[in-house]
Amino acid sequence: MEENTPLLTNDAVVFGLLMAILAAIFATSASDKPFWKKFYGIVPTVLLCYFIPALANSFGLISGESSGLYKVASRYLLPASLVLFTISIDIKGILKLGPKALTMFLAGTLGIMLGGPLALMTVGFLFPELLGGSGPEEVWRGLSTIAGSWIGGGANQTAMLEVFGPSPALFSQMIAVDVLVANLWMAVLLYWAAKPDKIDKIFKADSTKIYQLRDKIEEFRKGIMKIPTLTDTMIILGVGFGVTGIAHLIADFVAPYIGENYPNLKQYSLDSAFFWIVVIATTAGLLLSFTKARKLEGAGASRMGSVLLYVLVATIGMQMDLGAVLDNPLLFVVGIVWMLFHILIMLIVAYIIKAPFFYVAVGSQANVGGAASAPIVAAAFDASLAPVGVLLAVLGYAAGTYGAYLCGLMMQAISGG
Repeated sequence: MEENTPLLTNDAVVFGLLMAILAAIFATSASDKPFWKKFYGIVPTVLLCYFIPALANSFGLISGESSGLYKVASRYLLPASLVLFTISIDIKGILKLGPKALTMFLAGTLGIMLGGPLALMTVGFLFPELLGGSGPEEVWRGLSTIAGSWIGGGANQTAMLEVFGPSPALFSQMIAVDVLVANLWMAVLLYWAAKPDKIDKIFKADSTKIYQLRDKIEEFRKGIMKIPTLTDTMIILGVGFGVTGIAHLIADFVAPYIGENYPNLKQYSLDSAFFWIVVIATTAGLLLSFTKARKLEGAGASRMGSVLLYVLVATIGMQMDLGAVLDNPLLFVVGIVWMLFHILIMLIVAYIIKAPFFYVAVGSQANVGGAASAPIVAAAFDASLAPVGVLLAVLGYAAGTYGAYLCGLMMQAISGG
């Protein structure tokens, strides 16, 4: 399709543009000029790192779809950043955060499972044609793939595609709904991550434990802080990408082995190489936090991790096409109503158990965004909290296929299928 060819097709040029955008955002956010101080008082830095590439994609300057940058960022940079974030993590501190984080994650899963049927019922009542269709064109079949993506991730989405069999045309529309609605919600979370106190006050939530963990990590950093030498930086990158290489090596063996010999484990995404890469990288980082490697934090390990994570944020933004809404507006209405039910259920549970907004945001993103974006939202609160997002996102992969399957059956019942 000639009309969809972006202006910039060379990934080296696109990568250069993304890095220039990130540099400009960080340079202006550190500026003392009153305009920028006011501007960044309203708009969080990470939101711009995400939205400017989205606009560039929507206006045809670049194309997230035809670019290989997201795959490189999610497969190489994300695992390395997870290693560098977790290297100085305080495991005991994370465990002390208590059961509220897990409760909010499960509330998010429940919100998506119930939100799908509720959204289909609500919008279907106003637009009965939504409940029609026959065979692979039935809308509920396509919606089940969104449930897979929003509870688990890409592997769970593919599982639902195989189980319920929506037509390719319907599936491609669902991907547009999935990406746009999920990314809009992520943008909202990134905005509020900069000012969680307002919501915590409404929930009467006590964030003390989260701040204690953050301060403890901060104190540890200060105690070992030094000006990094070239050797320090090389060692940091060597550890980050070395572990990433090992994670790929093991995943390339384990994932196909499970796929061939234990097909029943596919429902847990255990045949997904990406799942194993994330799990191995995070586990290795946690194990290294018990060794001398922990001191690499003093030379800027998590700062380097943040650089890699922000490149990932920009490539995720590149996937977002704001114009896709026009293709099938009714499906977007269902997607937005669905997300609103998910949010409502999470906020009600958070209010009842007095959970801090951090748990709401990370619990939701661990479902909806998975391992690629849950650490981004957690790091928007504070870089040292990124591993909390990863640990919850891994649970999403495990729960994804079951939850989405039940959600699909409920939507089928509502559609009379």
